[in-house]
Amino acid sequence: MIAVVPPWNSPPLDLTLDMGEIHVWRVSLAQTESCLQSLQQTLSADERTKADRFRFPKDRSQFIVSRGALRAILSRYLNISSHILRFEYNPYGKPSLIVAQGGNTLRFNLSHSGNMAVIAITKNRDIGVDIESINPNFPCLEIAEKFFSPLEHSVLLLLPEHLQPRAFFTCWTRKEAYIKAVGKGLSIPLNQFDVSLGPGEPAALLNVEDNPEEASRWSLMELIPSSDMVAAVAVAGDCSKLHCWQWTGEF
Repeated sequence: MIAVVPPWNSPPLDLTLDMGEIHVWRVSLAQTESCLQSLQQTLSADERTKADRFRFPKDRSQFIVSRGALRAILSRYLNISSHILRFEYNPYGKPSLIVAQGGNTLRFNLSHSGNMAVIAITKNRDIGVDIESINPNFPCLEIAEKFFSPLEHSVLLLLPEHLQPRAFFTCWTRKEAYIKAVGKGLSIPLNQFDVSLGPGEPAALLNVEDNPEEASRWSLMELIPSSDMVAAVAVAGDCSKLHCWQWTGEF
């Protein structure tokens, strides 16, 4: 699907999510201490316990901001206080809201890398999102040979060396977004399906091994969170109605 990625705008005060729309939120994880404390107060007991397990303060802070921002954003759609939101998890660890709070309607997914997180939200269909920082020194070809499909690895090999890191992480985010949308995580081998990754090539799920109908069920969309990062969202069905919002720290 060819589409222009919209800019990251401040959300409207009368925020609504219509059927068929996808909202993706960009969240800076570098927040003030007062914001961090306010977000921490909205977390559940198990989230606070998980935050305390992080060895390094930076990782702990980023977890608090990402989960706190997720709560703040979801609460805007649901019109309920963020601290009373409750999540449940499928056998592969994918979170969802409990049914009593709209978990069977409002679907979301969260990913973070470095100092940034992205949160994708839609209604009545599965969704996944992934964000990665582009590391020019990453052993792209070695990892791609081990984990990417033969088609993806061959495309990467044909690219000029200076284009390979961005193409690698572009491919990685598209594959991660898809397996997160399906909700089965890395139980789906990354080398058993193909995604597009060439520069300028529209994001797409090209083929799923042993399931020729699967690719037509899903849409992929490229996101550009910053100049040194790439991201992707995968959703069941159409993804033409995409809005990108910048979280401004509102509660």
